This record gives sequence, C-alpha cells and structure tokens, in this order.
Amino acid sequence: MSLIRKFALIFGLFSAALAPLGHADSASPVAGKDYQLVSPALNTDSGKKIEVTEFFWYGCPHCFHLEPELNAWLKKLPKDVALRRIPAVLNQSWAPLAKAYYTLEVLGKLDKHDDLFNAIHMQGMNLNDPNALFDWAAQNGINRKTFIDAYNSFDVQSKVVRANQLTRESKIGGVPAFLVDGKYSTSVSMAGSEDALFKTLDSLIEKIRKERVKPTKHSAAKKH
Repeated sequence: MSLIRKFALIFGLFSAALAPLGHADSASPVAGKDYQLVSPALNTDSGKKIEVTEFFWYGCPHCFHLEPELNAWLKKLPKDVALRRIPAVLNQSWAPLAKAYYTLEVLGKLDKHDDLFNAIHMQGMNLNDPNALFDWAAQNGINRKTFIDAYNSFDVQSKVVRANQLTRESKIGGVPAFLVDGKYSTSVSMAGSEDALFKTLDSLIEKIRKERVKPTKHSAAKKH
C-alpha cells in the first residue's frame, strides 16, 4: 500500500470516528444560544406533568404561522407533558385579545382558538375592537350576551392581570415564545427555525425528566 493510500485510510477512519461526536453536539441545544435559563423559575400550573408554556398573541403573524406545526407537535406529546397557553401582554394594546382568549376558556369554547386566529389573519377582522369580537362570537355560534358577560367578568379580568404578570416574569422579548417547566425559555428566533424549535423543546423536556430523577446533594446526604 502506498504512503498516500495509507494516509487517506487513516484520515478516513479518523473522520468517521469524529462524525458521531459532531452530530451529537449539533443535536443538543446550547444554553444561551438555543435556550435561556429563566431565573427565578416560574411556577407551573400542570401538577406533576412537565409543563410547556406558549406565550402568544392573536395579532402576531408569526404565532399564526406556527399554529399548524404546534398542533401537529401536540398530537405527539407524551402523557407526562402538558401545554399551557398564555396570551402574552407585552403592552396594554395586547390586553383585549388576551381577554378574548380567556373568555373562550371560561366558556369552554377553546375549540374556537384557531377560528379566532383565522378571523384576524385570513379574514382581516379587527378583533381588538370589542364590538367586532362580539359580532364574531355570535357568528361562530356563541351567544352574544353570554360572551359579553364573560368578557367583562372579574374572572377574565383577573386572568389577564395574571397573564400580564407572567409575561413580565418570563422575561420574553416577543412572541411566540416557550417556557419548559418554568425553567427554560426558547423561541423560533433562538432555535433558528420552526423545526429546530420543536427539537429544542423535545430536548428540554428530556432535560427536565433527567433533572427530576437526579438526586440532589441534600437528599444524597440524608441517605448517609
């Protein structure tokens, strides 16, 4: 075997050995790049399940375009994971559509969630206007007075105040944005693409699973 062929063979084996390492690194989300630590962590609302929180705004075209991919991802969600949607209130002009979401929630009409998105982005309706929103609700089979009463209720108002607080505590700068178990935040812009976002979410969910079973130093000391 010539010296050149020997060198080529050795180089090929060396490259093949390094390839799996490079692939593993590219598959693992990087802290500070693909996701950020939320400190202090936010309280979750899903019991023992790992909570994925989506911060969105009905008026956001990026949230609208992400919705089909998000719905497809949700269909494959493991049983130990739950999605919690929070209508972000990054400024007070977002509050009316946050009220719209919580009105649907208290009326048990969240099956109209995508319809509301479509009304804004496909039909060009200004549902920030309460009267236009009430008309939309009536056109979609929801009693107008029932919707108005819920929209103006203390319950819905309290939920919007809480959403405002959680938006600030999450330290997100825009939407759509996601938190995993209140500890890690990510977004399409951080991950680089919609596909990368869901891979990052899957990795962070697995990270939380491992953190939950990993014994702490305090619990280990107790055993001794």
